Amino acid sequence: MAIRRYYANADNTITNAYKEDFNTRGTGSNMGQADILEVFSLYAQRDSGSAELSRILIQFPISDMSSDRTAGTIPASGSVSFILNLYNAEHTRTLPRDFYLTVAGASGSWEEGNGLDMENYSDITYGKIGSNWINRTGSTGWATAGADYYTDSSSSFKQRFELGTENLELDITTLVEQWINSGGNVLGSKDNHGLIIKLSGSYEASSSTNLAGAAESYYTKKFFARSSEFFFDRPTLEARWDSTRRDNRGNLYFSSSIVPPSENLNTLFLYNYIRGNLRDIAGNSAKVPTLQLYYSSGSVPESSARGFLNSTDDAVTTLDATRVSTGIYKAQFAVTSAAITSTYPYLVDVWTYGDVEIHTGSAIIPLTYDFSNTSPNGSYVIAMPGLKESYSRGQTERFRLYVRNKNWSPNIYTKAKSTPETLLIDSASFQIVRLSDHRIVVPFGTGSENHTLLSYDKSGNYFDLDITLLESGYSYGIKYSFYEDSLSSYREQPQMFKFKVDGNPHITIEASENTGETSGDSGGSRGFGFTLRGG
Repeated sequence: MAIRRYYANADNTITNAYKEDFNTRGTGSNMGQADILEVFSLYAQRDSGSAELSRILIQFPISDMSSDRTAGTIPASGSVSFILNLYNAEHTRTLPRDFYLTVAGASGSWEEGNGLDMENYSDITYGKIGSNWINRTGSTGWATAGADYYTDSSSSFKQRFELGTENLELDITTLVEQWINSGGNVLGSKDNHGLIIKLSGSYEASSSTNLAGAAESYYTKKFFARSSEFFFDRPTLEARWDSTRRDNRGNLYFSSSIVPPSENLNTLFLYNYIRGNLRDIAGNSAKVPTLQLYYSSGSVPESSARGFLNSTDDAVTTLDATRVSTGIYKAQFAVTSAAITSTYPYLVDVWTYGDVEIHTGSAIIPLTYDFSNTSPNGSYVIAMPGLKESYSRGQTERFRLYVRNKNWSPNIYTKAKSTPETLLIDSASFQIVRLSDHRIVVPFGTGSENHTLLSYDKSGNYFDLDITLLESGYSYGIKYSFYEDSLSSYREQPQMFKFKVDGNPHITIEASENTGETSGDSGGSRGFGFTLRGG
């Protein structure tokens, strides 16, 4: 799970449209507290040459993103995408079709303001608090009426709306990275003044300042604003990245000439937990452990270190790990069947630091690649044995998945095992659905970001979910989709796993009734006692 949502901290709609009298324009009006954002273009409504426009201003807390990057919560530039999301607001007026919206970085600061009126444009700023079509703050004007914005390709983006009802979902990573870099005076950086959202030039009404504009109207496209009562409809800037960890302790394969070289590589992870917290070795991010492999007849390393191949196909007996993040290390290697014998069929990983053994892993049973006479058509039984009935917002939870083949037939050995082995799904994705209306609130993310792919280790597939993404007081369902190579696509699994999100994660109030009555006493008083408990 690799999603972090940042909610808008300011938004406004500005317009130069005529008021009801068709004589006065609403250029001084502010709509900063409205729960709707609106974009439109009206051509020749007042007279044959009139043009009326509405545009959106919106801003997000880039300082929060910078802090999260410093803390390691979101990855470095190049490993994360930033997706702008605005959600369609249905209305009873006309809706344009087949048009483009431009999203561009605003080049000057502006104020949100306190206006509400989107009908008569009666909330005028009068040169005080709030932006409008003429002024960006108070009595300070825009360089160009209607807001100032960048037009370079790293700061300006477009999306087509074929039906008109679509949500806005745009990758604006290049601009966000410039905002994040602004505090360090990095070449090419830009100060965060938010975004302007407008109809693209050829779709805004033709006028003396836009000769290539449209000789028709596009009225009206609406989105929910940050003050919307609907939690999942508020504008977000979403950081997405692939945080998948594939630990091959449970599915380590011998090298084979029948597979591509890259798929001969196996990965093992090492976690350095100190008193329950991940810590770098010696508190130094440059220090990494070293991996050695031994064969074994059980779980104890025997004989001398076995040879294996590193990621560049060099024969080695030791391999320096790579630091993944604070306290997490991985080593990638290939191993041939010569590493074991019939007497010593297991591999054991031994990790050292400074010539001192710091960890010995569990015994690994290497697997071999093989051909098949049939094209597989996977059918699975899946379960979530650790799923709780409810979770609290403000916490991050780990969800584990148990998978087995549907036609699995256990023998006496597998029946006797206390923990049944789980099938590891190499490419599995999850989705979160709100049960009350079946709204998908975290969709399958199997595109370029792969932000909802599941990790796995020897215990099975898993993902971590920031419960803050979900609105409290509702029940949700988890759905899974597994990639089927024989079909070259993901296949959604039929099961759904349900849970509820509670409110305050820190304090719960328990009420106990005290009637004050004793046996045979009908005149007792009634009262309630309350107990505060830390959540």
